[in-house]
Amino acid sequence: MRAHLGDQLVVESPATGAARRDGEIVGLHHEDGTPPYDVRWSDTDEVTLVFPGPDAHIHHLGHEQPVATHEPLPDTHEAETVFTAPRSTRATNPGDIGRRVGVERRRQGLSLVEAARRAVMSPDYLAYLEEQPADPSLATLIRLADALGTTVAALRGGGMDLPPGQGHALLHPQLRDLAPEECRTLLSTHGVGRVAVSASDGRPAVVPVNYEIVADAIVFRTAPDSVAAAAAETEVAFEVDHVDDAMSQGWSVLAVGPASVVTEPEAVHRLTQHAHTTPWAGGEREMWVSIRPTSLTGRRITPADQ
Repeated sequence: MRAHLGDQLVVESPATGAARRDGEIVGLHHEDGTPPYDVRWSDTDEVTLVFPGPDAHIHHLGHEQPVATHEPLPDTHEAETVFTAPRSTRATNPGDIGRRVGVERRRQGLSLVEAARRAVMSPDYLAYLEEQPADPSLATLIRLADALGTTVAALRGGGMDLPPGQGHALLHPQLRDLAPEECRTLLSTHGVGRVAVSASDGRPAVVPVNYEIVADAIVFRTAPDSVAAAAAETEVAFEVDHVDDAMSQGWSVLAVGPASVVTEPEAVHRLTQHAHTTPWAGGEREMWVSIRPTSLTGRRITPADQ
């Protein structure tokens, strides 16, 4: 019997063969993956040292239907069923936690193998978490959060309904201006930003929009009767930022320039075809607005020693 961190240990009833207890393997005592194991039981959330008997088998978490193989039990001629599965190259129905893990891993520039190594788990198990609905144990989330430089609460989405920036200010912060080229890099290719406009009633408004970067222009699509549509044929401000609450640091980029409606059919077709995402707000939003910045500035807050 061999296992990886994150695999599932299933104990079956000798009489019926039905699973009567299962848990996640959260600790190995031998490099080759042989028993004993530290197991966090799903029914009690307790971790115990387990020497699996003949009524136990390992479920190697994978991405397709398990394929049964057989290998001998240590020191016996009996056989047990060990489930293995090939990795899938296509993500299907990822869960919320897995999505956040995958996004944070890519934001940190970590490969699947490197992130798994830092979290002391199998790369296949990490791929499973990112691609399938899953409810990993607290121990797994703690290791992942530490490996990705974030928090368990963030991976669980605990701060979704809170505005960013509630962390404590740095003891010795450094606020520096960003060069236009660094601002363009931070804008990247697409994302969510805020456009500041004067609404139809004359009052100022700031509206979040999904945007794309095309050549030197910032483009977004909206509905003709929306607040964001008021940006057309005026000079507007467009802002993008990122706040890291855990590290009390972040950046912001501000673009200012004239906005206009994209009316050329071929250009509209290209924008629609190559957009990275549809507007999160949904509905009919086929009016493309282009902002050509005449001013591009930004600032970043970091610890003074960085």
